[in-house]
Amino acid sequence: MDHNTDAAAVGASPRGRLLDAADELFSRDGIARTSVDQVLHHAHVAPGTLYAHFSGKDGLIAAALDRRLDRWNRMWQEAIDAAASPAEKLLALFDAVSTYRSRYTPGRGCAFLATSTELPDFDHPAHAVITAESTLLLTRLNQLAETVTTNDPATLASDVLLVYDGAMAGLQRGRTPDPLGHGRTLASRLIQNAIKTE
Repeated sequence: MDHNTDAAAVGASPRGRLLDAADELFSRDGIARTSVDQVLHHAHVAPGTLYAHFSGKDGLIAAALDRRLDRWNRMWQEAIDAAASPAEKLLALFDAVSTYRSRYTPGRGCAFLATSTELPDFDHPAHAVITAESTLLLTRLNQLAETVTTNDPATLASDVLLVYDGAMAGLQRGRTPDPLGHGRTLASRLIQNAIKTE
């Protein structure tokens, strides 16, 4: 669903409208500032629908984040598959974020880190999704780095992840014209340096 499309798009199920509304409002305004009533109003559903599908706001938060992770995982893999070289496959992380932001709710930065900050209680159901996203990043970047260099690929993966985290923070600050593009350039330099030192 495009982020310019209303959550009550024709044909969307009540569950889908709730997830769309939650994703948009939580990303734009934050979780704490978004009430259940606001989500219900935006999704055009009755309270009973939310509680029937998600048992409350906490369940909705976790489900919206889980759907975001699924979409992000697929989009990132598609960008990797489309890349022509091992180095470009490692850099596809930045391309995938740009594509995601153009297709779905762009938000203010990384939704997973933002949720972790807003919900520090590790018992919250959303934390399982946050952990899964971190594991995906670390695992996939390490696998991709191993195809680029045999000279300490774990450090390269860690460095690319640090640049990525910085680019996502840059999106939230909103001061750099193109933090993702700049991050991609910095990551490319790290990759080239790793290749040269083999």
